[in-house]
Amino acid sequence: MTDILIRTARADDIDTIHAFILALADYEKLAHEVKTDRDTLARYLFGPRPMAEVLIADHDGKAVGFALFFHNFSTFEGRPGLYLEDLFVLPQARGLGAGKALLVRLAQMAIERDCARLEWSVLDWNEPAIAVYRAIGAKPMDEWTVQRVDGDALTALAAG
Repeated sequence: MTDILIRTARADDIDTIHAFILALADYEKLAHEVKTDRDTLARYLFGPRPMAEVLIADHDGKAVGFALFFHNFSTFEGRPGLYLEDLFVLPQARGLGAGKALLVRLAQMAIERDCARLEWSVLDWNEPAIAVYRAIGAKPMDEWTVQRVDGDALTALAAG
């Protein structure tokens, strides 16, 4: 088994995090939707009020993957949860166990933080990822559909 080190990202990892986001967007065929930049990421990840956290997977001293996550809250459970926004491993590092190691560490953190669950979304065409998720015991929430309000619709809603 290859040695993978999972560590908490630091502010000086911002270029690596940004590069992973761009690579993920390219993989998901969504590069045209990326609006973030390093300064915005630094403000929301490492500023005075961080909105999300990042784990980095290192192999042989090089970052090969990341997981960006934040807390949510279940009113039914009455407890927090962790929501995994992004999980990405460089193509050349796939098969080393970095993705699973990131998920294992997230599960450990969820338990340490008394979270009721760990959740994430996956594109329905991403069969390799879905196979990994089924292998670790994840189950689809088939009765739930993600809803989103953004852009002009968000502005209009906010205006009442």
